[in-house]
Amino acid sequence: MKKIKNKSLFLVFLLIIFGFAAVPIRVQAIEPRITDILITNNRDNVLLYARLVNGFKPEMEMAILAGIPAVFTLQLEVYQERSFVWDKKLASHEIKRTMKYDNLKKTFSIYTNGNPQPVVFSDFERAQKAMADFNGIVAVPMSSLIKGRNYYILIKIKMDKVRLPLHMEYIFFFVSYWDFETAWNRQNFSY
Repeated sequence: MKKIKNKSLFLVFLLIIFGFAAVPIRVQAIEPRITDILITNNRDNVLLYARLVNGFKPEMEMAILAGIPAVFTLQLEVYQERSFVWDKKLASHEIKRTMKYDNLKKTFSIYTNGNPQPVVFSDFERAQKAMADFNGIVAVPMSSLIKGRNYYILIKIKMDKVRLPLHMEYIFFFVSYWDFETAWNRQNFSY
């Protein structure tokens, strides 16, 4: 009798395990994406405004507070549309932003393209917003455009892979979870 009871418990256990394995579990990951894309111009240049949303994963805050710098890179390309041949690339830019936390001063410093003068924030939320907002980026000079033509801008943002000294990224394995890259976003404009 005990042998039959053990077999039935084992059978129920297998059914539960395989039953749950057969049911699809829906997990929705929050993927980083670019929103609020705006193209405008001033007298001399075409300007780009964009925002990265969902760019900071929960593990990132812990790593940044531990002293690991976060680097976002905006890649931007400007093309002129042409009918019978390939589109002509007019400009290509790469803007790097690096966030570093100073544990002694309890401040967050953001460096843009290696500029030695950082913008300093006292709280993490404001520093995150500054990292994610790309405002007034010069895409292309107006002198490069021809009136009556169509153009477009391709942009994407990637989080650079973390490189720690002495290959410490193998010990701090969680830093590899925050490597990401958004899809290319296309925004058309005319002149």
